[in-house]
Amino acid sequence: MFYRLMIIIQCWVSLVGLTVLFSVECQAADTEAKALADLSLEELMNIEVTTVAKKSQKVSEAAAAVFVITQEDIRRSGATSIPEVLRMVPGLQVARSDSNDWAVSARGFDEAYSTKLLVLIDGRSTYNSFFSGVHWDVEDTLLEDIERIEVVRGPGSTLWGANAVNGVINIITKNAQDTQGTMAVLGYGTEERGFGSVRYGDRIGENCYYRTFVKFFNRDDSYLPSGGDLNDDWDMWRGGFRLDRSGPGGDELTLQGEVYDGDIGEKVPLPMEGSPYSLLSEDDQHVYGGYLLARFSKTVSSFSDYTLQLYHDYSDRDSLLTRERDYVSDIDFQYRFSIAPAHEIIWGLGYRLLLDDIASTDYVSADPEKGQNQLFSAFLQDEITLVAERLYMMAGSKIEHNDFSGFEVQPNLRMLFTPTTRHTLWMSVARAVRTPSRAEQDAQFSAALVGPDSPVNPFDFPIQVVATGSEDFKSETVIAYEAGFRSRLNRWLSIDVATFYNVYDDLRNAELEGLELDSVSRDRVLVFVEEDNNAEGQSYGVECVADLQLKNWWKMQAAYSYLSINIDLDDDNPVDDVFEGQEGWAPRHQVSLRSMMNLPAGFEWDWWIRSVDELENLGVDSYVELDTRLSWRPNDAVEFSLVGQNLLDSHHPEFTDFSSIFTGSQEVAEVERGMYGKIVWHY
Repeated sequence: MFYRLMIIIQCWVSLVGLTVLFSVECQAADTEAKALADLSLEELMNIEVTTVAKKSQKVSEAAAAVFVITQEDIRRSGATSIPEVLRMVPGLQVARSDSNDWAVSARGFDEAYSTKLLVLIDGRSTYNSFFSGVHWDVEDTLLEDIERIEVVRGPGSTLWGANAVNGVINIITKNAQDTQGTMAVLGYGTEERGFGSVRYGDRIGENCYYRTFVKFFNRDDSYLPSGGDLNDDWDMWRGGFRLDRSGPGGDELTLQGEVYDGDIGEKVPLPMEGSPYSLLSEDDQHVYGGYLLARFSKTVSSFSDYTLQLYHDYSDRDSLLTRERDYVSDIDFQYRFSIAPAHEIIWGLGYRLLLDDIASTDYVSADPEKGQNQLFSAFLQDEITLVAERLYMMAGSKIEHNDFSGFEVQPNLRMLFTPTTRHTLWMSVARAVRTPSRAEQDAQFSAALVGPDSPVNPFDFPIQVVATGSEDFKSETVIAYEAGFRSRLNRWLSIDVATFYNVYDDLRNAELEGLELDSVSRDRVLVFVEEDNNAEGQSYGVECVADLQLKNWWKMQAAYSYLSINIDLDDDNPVDDVFEGQEGWAPRHQVSLRSMMNLPAGFEWDWWIRSVDELENLGVDSYVELDTRLSWRPNDAVEFSLVGQNLLDSHHPEFTDFSSIFTGSQEVAEVERGMYGKIVWHY
């Protein structure tokens, strides 16, 4: 409690100090942005990104497999959530597991909690330190306020820290100056049972801008093959603000925060006597939380600047499975400067305090119930110009210390070659780690009863699997080798190709610890398994994107990705069969084709078709999805749109977590065909 109070006090003191610092009068500069829909392929290649090197640089100059989703992409996709938008990124695996949750991963190892993927919103980590992963049902914001989403496939640990093993997703929202006036959104459909939002932006003085918003939605239940609906409807509301103030010389202050509250339907298997030994119990889990963030950036000179960021995050989740409260307080500082014309250095320091409170249930418990984890970090990266405007090298490393695995070193080396302004070659080698979660060391998970007719139960009586954490659980590691090619072949075609080969060590698996008769009920056998790190593996693949400007009014984007994973385990361990199945938890082949047409009289017609290969070891067949969107803008203030989703299928499954075989779940939620209408009004 002392540490949490101290860090909160530090955050608030810093917030007040930064606000006072900007109390002087400054001049504001009005900028007018060009609509992304009108950008040429050359201009799209020059969109600036910040995630690869923690500085602004063109996409064509990034020595990494980076993909940018613009606001225009988001608007014309017809998506209503961030995971849906991420489907257009090659190398990402995005599958809807039910109405309110997704499995999202980069380059494999897809599961309910994507342990090897780091997701940031305006520099704030959304990674859950107790379960390792992202709760996508609460990571949301107003989609219209997102400026762009930068997705880096491959390790980003040198700059962003542990758990950026297979990729980094950086969601960047618009400056408040770009969201002035009032905007109202209203929609309704077959699956989207009602959604809306209101945003208002204004200015304070001549150099300070702000916006506020409120958003709500209600999503229908998923479909069950046996008939009827799964109790997984989703009701949520969210509100927030952002304030941006500009100072002389490019100094900037940002204050922002959000709160959310919602009810999420769930079905949880409860043990019962006799066949089928588990009964699905319906309930609504209640979730709420929020965050507060402050960021101050100062330009010292044309070749020197620094940024200080602080945030505090709180989340509360109350369900039948777990009652979890999490607190995160974070301080991050970075400084960029040049020591010579050929050397640009970025270094930084960070501290994060993570607190959690886990109330024991019949399914999940933790010992101790209250946990504390501190994370200290420092990084240094040097960008070296070997040949001016042609050849560059980036070398750096991050050193972290956490309370679970101690010190972790994560170096990387990148090379970039630009033989012409239209062609880019790059390669990299990096080491990254996925640090243990508290659940993997301190928690215990008790599954529902598995009857004798289950394929995972070899006995003639029911069993209950009890999984426990281990203090010996170590960090998972990867050595990643990457290479890529980016080219604007002519004025109507550009391509981006990335390849990779990853070598994993100390991968998560479990060991069978023993069997015993339940001493209380005496009607079941308890099977004890313990978290372990005895697996290793390799993965390789290729990711391709082609942008086509067919006409001034017609753009298309085609994407393809291939993935192969091999997991090496101990053949004598019967539990390893489950973890070896990770080889088939992600699709080998994925294809995406998007079309965007600007038609006369203010009409737009967009369509998006996706083909996803089977999830062999999860029993999910391959599928093809078609989404389409027709919109009309009678003037600059109003837009009407009609969106159809999953039009080729009445319903189909996309994902099921392997843990379902231990929880008594016999059916997989399926995604249904849906349509909705939407009105956006600016005034």
